[in-house]
Amino acid sequence: MRYTIKHVTRFAYDVPVSESVVEARMQPRSDGMQRCIQFSLTTSPSSRVMVYQDHDGNNVHHFGVAGRHSRLTVTADALVESGAAPLVPNSLGDEAWEQLAQMNATGEHWEFLNPSLFAKDTPLLAALAQEIGMDKRVDPLAWLRRLNTELYDRLEYMPQSTRVDSPIDEALTTRKGVCQDFSHIMIALVRQAGIPCRYVSGYLFHQGRADRSAAAATHAWAEALLPDLGWVGFDPTNNVLAEERHIRVAIGRDYADVPPTRGVFKGVSAVRSELAVAVKVGPAQPGPGEALKFVPWMSREFANSPVEPTTTTAATLQQQQQQQQQQ
Repeated sequence: MRYTIKHVTRFAYDVPVSESVVEARMQPRSDGMQRCIQFSLTTSPSSRVMVYQDHDGNNVHHFGVAGRHSRLTVTADALVESGAAPLVPNSLGDEAWEQLAQMNATGEHWEFLNPSLFAKDTPLLAALAQEIGMDKRVDPLAWLRRLNTELYDRLEYMPQSTRVDSPIDEALTTRKGVCQDFSHIMIALVRQAGIPCRYVSGYLFHQGRADRSAAAATHAWAEALLPDLGWVGFDPTNNVLAEERHIRVAIGRDYADVPPTRGVFKGVSAVRSELAVAVKVGPAQPGPGEALKFVPWMSREFANSPVEPTTTTAATLQQQQQQQQQQ
């Protein structure tokens, strides 16, 4: 199956900023059963876009916009070919836990076995684990399948119920969250069980499916490493295994490693910024007259000295674009 993806991010500032420097992780990966056939990233105002791969093999585009500007638009277009995901059995053999222990002993997947910024142990997480009763009387795959379903049943999907920098305790307290929260909670529990687990950012093709996650946004899920099977994707937001319609963009320890956009800008005092995002995933290119619907995800004010110019921190653009992953 071939999919087209258009992902447009638009920043607007009440007071023009003098410079922006941004990196973007929007290009789908080419690995496994997925291949990115075409990709382009353009900016307005125009800029020279450079690209490199990070240590996880994610494609990172970066650019700078010099000169005063009150708007910045980043447009990513991709054509992706995705093959059918390999069949995953219902369970593995009795020796699977021992095989996992031997794999972990090599240290190769250390970073996906230990806590990270957003996927770490807390008393509320421990309470959830006890409530679910996740023990190892079943093999790792059956254990993961059950956990995927338990999180789907026990957590309510609610857009904008948390922030990009919300710790998992916020979602655990209210039992409400978005795909980012579902994924972080699952990753933390899976790592505690001794199964390497990582965060995946990407897109989900929704047509004809009763998914809980929103269609006009990016998506997130988890991948666990299993003996003989390799990395297997689990989507606790929708209670499914990752399949052909899950389009992978970037992998990391958690969301902090793979935000769609991150950067800094130089601006004067009291800069007010707004973010609008449009995402479309489909089996064919949009028609000539078809326009993407922009959603005003966030408005943010930076109240500084009334006369002194200020340079925002690196977190600023990441906080602005938070709702891209929060749907």
